[in-house]
Order: sequence, then C-alpha cells, then structure tokens
Amino acid sequence: QVQLVESGGGLVQAGGSLRLSCAASGSIFSIMFMGWYRQAPGKQRELVAVITGGGSTIYADSVKGRSTISRDNRKNTVDLQMNSLKPEDTAVYYCKLVHTGGTYWGQGTQVTVSS
Repeated sequence: QVQLVESGGGLVQAGGSLRLSCAASGSIFSIMFMGWYRQAPGKQRELVAVITGGGSTIYADSVKGRSTISRDNRKNTVDLQMNSLKPEDTAVYYCKLVHTGGTYWGQGTQVTVSS
C-alpha cells in the first residue's frame, strides 16, 4: 500500500505564489510518474503538471510558464511551485503517483485564489 500526504494549500491573493508538496510512503516500486491534478467545482479533474521517472515534465497550457514541478527521488516527494496565481487556479489539488504496483491519489488540498 502507498500513502500520499499533501501540504501547502491555502488562500492567496491573485498574483501570489504557493508551493504544494506531496510525500509518498509505503511499498513503492518503479515510479512511472508523479504529479498534480486539480478539480474545480463543477468541473472534471484535470492535469496540472507531472514529472516522469526519467525526469521529463508535462504541464497544462494553463499553468505553463507560471509553475514548476520538481521531484526528490530519494524522498519520493514531488513539489509544485505556482506563481502569478489567478482566481481560475482555485481548485482542490490532488497528488497522483503511478508506479509498477498501481496508481494512488492523495486526499487533496484546497487552493483558493482571491481576486
């Protein structure tokens, strides 16, 4: 079993920054990718940014240039630095881990950006 613990969400004004962190623990085999998704009220969950086991990154167009995803392979953590936040970034952000043993989601952390 794998546990994902997220932290770093909160309330921020438009133009501000937040850093989300996700720590994975448990029986983790070869990691295919870790990353962040988000779900706003009334909308489907969408990809924000992911980083593969080889270090390649993928960003949603909506956050590209404003966000940076990074990973610590030794600690099995993944961070998402978000800058120049906009009200439309408001959502619950979920950490996701995919490894050869399965797919896991965190419990989610709320990010609210006020205008």
